Amino acid sequence: MIEATSAGAILFRDTRGQREYLLLKSRPGDWEFPKGGVEGEEELQQTAIREVKEEAGIDDFRLIDGFREEYDYVFEANGNTIHKTVHLFIAKSFEASAELSTEHHDHQWRDYEQAKNTITQDGPREIFEEAHDFIDEKDV
Repeated sequence: MIEATSAGAILFRDTRGQREYLLLKSRPGDWEFPKGGVEGEEELQQTAIREVKEEAGIDDFRLIDGFREEYDYVFEANGNTIHKTVHLFIAKSFEASAELSTEHHDHQWRDYEQAKNTITQDGPREIFEEAHDFIDEKDV
């Protein structure tokens, strides 16, 4: 089994007093957060920052200290079994819009309930719920 590591961010913005989260559509019916594989000697936070810039086209944001959660899953690719661990951080965007990369088919900014109901995998959904509570508690 091949081990793989990815990192990304649960990206949010404040719009007219309402918090919205960015979701990217990777495959039909599959919505996720900006994330991708660690390259070279990157730290996990560096990977998360690079992936937000590459996949969402957002440069003006900051990671929120004190939050990092992970989930893992197994999948098949090119005849190999891959065990992937994904580390998610929280990032606050100071830009109003996102620019989609070629890796995704669509993007949407969603409020908490909409986002929670759109995320298709249990691991990311549970971490998203924790992140939402963390943001409320820290008042960021």
